[in-house]
Amino acid sequence: MNIGGWIEKWAAATPDKTAIRFEGTDISYREFDLQIKKYARMLKQRLDIQTGDRVAYLGQNQPQMLILLFACARLGTILVPLNWRLAPAEHLQILKDCGAGTLFVDDLYRPQCESLRSELRGCQFVALAGENKPGWLSLDELVQGVQGDDYHPGIGLEDPLLIIYTSGTTGFPKGAVLKQQAIQVNAVNSTAMHDMTSQDIILTCLPMFHVGGLNVQTTPGFHAGATVILHRVFNPEKILNCIIHDRPTQVIILPAHMPALEALPGWNTADFSSLHSVVTGSTAIPDTMIAYWHGKGIPLIQLYGASETCPIAIHQHASNTFATEGSIGFPALYCDIRIVDDAGRDCAVDIPGEILIRGGNVMSHYWNNEAATLEVMRNGWYYSGDVGYKGSTGCYYFLERKNDIIISGGENIYPAEIENVLLVHPEIIEAAVVGREDARWGEVAVAVVVKRDDCDLTREQVLDWFEGKLGRYKHPRDVLFIEALPRNEMRKIMKPMLRKLVNKYL
Repeated sequence: MNIGGWIEKWAAATPDKTAIRFEGTDISYREFDLQIKKYARMLKQRLDIQTGDRVAYLGQNQPQMLILLFACARLGTILVPLNWRLAPAEHLQILKDCGAGTLFVDDLYRPQCESLRSELRGCQFVALAGENKPGWLSLDELVQGVQGDDYHPGIGLEDPLLIIYTSGTTGFPKGAVLKQQAIQVNAVNSTAMHDMTSQDIILTCLPMFHVGGLNVQTTPGFHAGATVILHRVFNPEKILNCIIHDRPTQVIILPAHMPALEALPGWNTADFSSLHSVVTGSTAIPDTMIAYWHGKGIPLIQLYGASETCPIAIHQHASNTFATEGSIGFPALYCDIRIVDDAGRDCAVDIPGEILIRGGNVMSHYWNNEAATLEVMRNGWYYSGDVGYKGSTGCYYFLERKNDIIISGGENIYPAEIENVLLVHPEIIEAAVVGREDARWGEVAVAVVVKRDDCDLTREQVLDWFEGKLGRYKHPRDVLFIEALPRNEMRKIMKPMLRKLVNKYL
């Protein structure tokens, strides 16, 4: 059995039900299944793709990527989604690292791929659309009239399906290898997390080159036989229009998206009653965002995970978000969680330590990187590098990346605590806190702040804001004002860059 069977079985049971809605076109489960099998024949018969081969995809969200994913599942082929925000040189590094023999390219990114063709002479370049050019194969021509079988025998859940390259904010990206089993276990975890059914309508607007856009709701939606509304990119106006007219039941909204959404005319008066919940994650969640959605009576489900965990590992549920505000919830249905100290001993309740994860959703290894694999995979546990703790009620709390903790005068300072205080200031749009080297204390906390254009907020006013709100040793010692916080593709703040800034300019 492979996960391509999900679509085949839903096509038999509900052939006319919409599987994907994309830019005004509905694709039924019957058509989705037919397209997957056509692509699988094309990969096998026309491109000679074998079990274990790597097929890369460079493009924004569109049905072709999902069709390729499930076609690869039928063949035991590995799909490598590329982050379209990277530069060609970065794409070249990844393609060489994974040894991709075929690259499917959205028309938007064909010009930047011209420089790659001379460097990757053994790679087949396939254009998803657009005019034929020398050196390129046409997807439309490849799938026309293709005959033969559409699977490799013996492919199952133990076969790898995805290589997801991490964002690389601390060095060259690592390729997390996810088996088909990981996708299936993650889908079951998601079903439990969302109470997902075939009646759900899922709005996907996060990039599917990352597990957040691909695996939190999208692939689980197909496991459940639901409908997925697919947006090419995050577009605030289109999201609002979709919520008003298409009435989705499930959506992911990250903290970094909220300012753009709230600034839309009509956002605050829109009817959100179709939403069963809103899922968020990727960073510590500001109290203001929790209050916003809970004030509307809509559960804001916090999710914790990583590329290496497919990603669902710890989460809240719609039934307990109000009672567990501020936490990341409880272990996913098929995940075990530990909190350990630096010696590997389990921490007591309320004592912070590193978050460890075990389950069928965890990656098998990093591609071509045994040393990095051994560093994070030990005795069946994935060492996340994140710091959190288990509360007395059994729910878990995320604090920081281990590298982000500020140790000042021997005291651990968790930047998220300080950031939450900053983000309720009426003149601050966004903020982050990092450590700056200090001769006396080792490190001190520095607030990096983006203020509203129409205000004259000063350093002293920001520092005074903390009086009576946090213990004095947690107060930032300085403030750096910048125009925008640097973020990666999942809108996570790139704190290594901020640490360089505060050590250079303050």
